[in-house]
Amino acid sequence: MQQKIRAVMLEEATLTTGDISTALFDTAADVVRYPLTKAEDVPLRLKGAEAAIINKTVFTAQVMDKCPTLRYIGLCATGYNNVDIKAARERGITVTNVPAYSTEAVAQHIFSFILYFSDKTAQYDAFVKDGGWQRSPTFSAFPFPTEEIWDKVLGIVGFGRIGQRAAEIARAFGMKVIAATRTPKEVPGVEFTDVDSVFERSDFISLNCPLTDETSRLVDARRLSLCKSSAVVINTSRGGVVDEHALAVALCDRTIAGAGLDVIEYEPMRADCELMSAPNCIITPHTSWAAVETRERLVRVAAGNLLAFVQGTPVNVVER
Repeated sequence: MQQKIRAVMLEEATLTTGDISTALFDTAADVVRYPLTKAEDVPLRLKGAEAAIINKTVFTAQVMDKCPTLRYIGLCATGYNNVDIKAARERGITVTNVPAYSTEAVAQHIFSFILYFSDKTAQYDAFVKDGGWQRSPTFSAFPFPTEEIWDKVLGIVGFGRIGQRAAEIARAFGMKVIAATRTPKEVPGVEFTDVDSVFERSDFISLNCPLTDETSRLVDARRLSLCKSSAVVINTSRGGVVDEHALAVALCDRTIAGAGLDVIEYEPMRADCELMSAPNCIITPHTSWAAVETRERLVRVAAGNLLAFVQGTPVNVVER
């Protein structure tokens, strides 16, 4: 029987709080698990290991050089900006990711933000529990204006799987959909346009693009100035896509009506993040991908990636 390779899971706590199992990885390798790993401890923990199972651990060329036995980096994520892919390829290290595992959960989260701002559910819950309804002289109390999302414009920046799923849901709600993407497609009910037009015309703007040199600070003061004063910006992609200072100013100045953010530039959030005190800014702690079913799917695919590598037929290899 062939001996299993040695694998080290450097960030198990980013996958589970104990509510799901990571035992599937054990079918492919002898796995050593750590809840979290500091950057300076990575080479020591990978000493003698052939595979690293990671989420956000940064792998530069320098880190790889300190891990001479490493042959595989398995990302438990879709994004791979934390790994120097070119350096890995030069060193013969295979890097895999998990594409599309979170599409449904993230698209759902986008609409939780849209419905939050449209229906004012949280405000009305607080109003009722504060006795507001009991004091109402009429059977229906509506001090906070709500709005239908039917016929509103959802603008999507980035039209990969999540953007496409968000468009489908929007169409089911009767929304109009416009999108900006590097690779326009023929999609019924979706109008493709440029990024500035998305900001000018949309009632809700959903950011679903990867963080690259081209998209860094894509949402800046100039683009925010193009928006309707009633517009809401939603970011479930990467925090660096947004200039956080410009967004905070736009919210304070009422240039836009609100923002729903699941990601920020520095995670975990720093105490001095300007967006903490910005009005009408709803922030969730990077949880759009974290539904139980979603994480279970992630583990299944990531463990399958490791097994395929061990068997000599790697899949989901990041090539660029």
